[in-house]
Amino acid sequence: MTTDQVLEIVQNAREHGAVPNLRDASLAYASLYGANLSRADLRDANLTGANLRDADMAYANLRDADLTGASLADADLFGVDLYGANLTGADLTGASLAYANLYGANLTGADLAGAKLAYANLGEWTVLCIGPIGSRGAYLTYKARPGFEEVMTGCFRGTLAQFEARVRETHGNNQYGQEYAAAIACIKGLRDMPLRARVHRATRTWVSKNKEEQRDDR
Repeated sequence: MTTDQVLEIVQNAREHGAVPNLRDASLAYASLYGANLSRADLRDANLTGANLRDADMAYANLRDADLTGASLADADLFGVDLYGANLTGADLTGASLAYANLYGANLTGADLAGAKLAYANLGEWTVLCIGPIGSRGAYLTYKARPGFEEVMTGCFRGTLAQFEARVRETHGNNQYGQEYAAAIACIKGLRDMPLRARVHRATRTWVSKNKEEQRDDR
């Protein structure tokens, strides 16, 4: 399915007050930058490697969709249903995932730096995002679920123990080493606590009294 066909389906559906039906659509590597796909039915869609940067996908149904390697940076994913979706290696930097359903989703290798996850259902996942921090002034993201954990920052991706060893080797006790050490201590202190649907950021913790207020903060 081409980008033009997708946009045509979406436009026709909206003109008739219907939900855009893109279920099972084959959209691998499609260019949908900035597209309005809000409330679209994208269940089981193949969006591998698709460019969805800045797209409006609020309240879309992406259950069991394949988003492996997709670019969703700065996308509006407010209230989106990603139950069972494959987000392996997806770029979700700066995306709004407030109130999203990520239960059963695969977040392995997904970049969540700066993403807004307030009130999201993360299922078994714990996600901590701290930053900007360190020599690169980048976000440090820690993701974990039973039997798995990974730290991502800059070009580094590995376990917390591997990251701690890399910090000692590269920075020792200098300014950046101390910053990373503080972040590591924070992660160690929080990783075993029930942190569902929360993201901790050094710059801001996203909290809202109601959904409309949170929506304005996407």
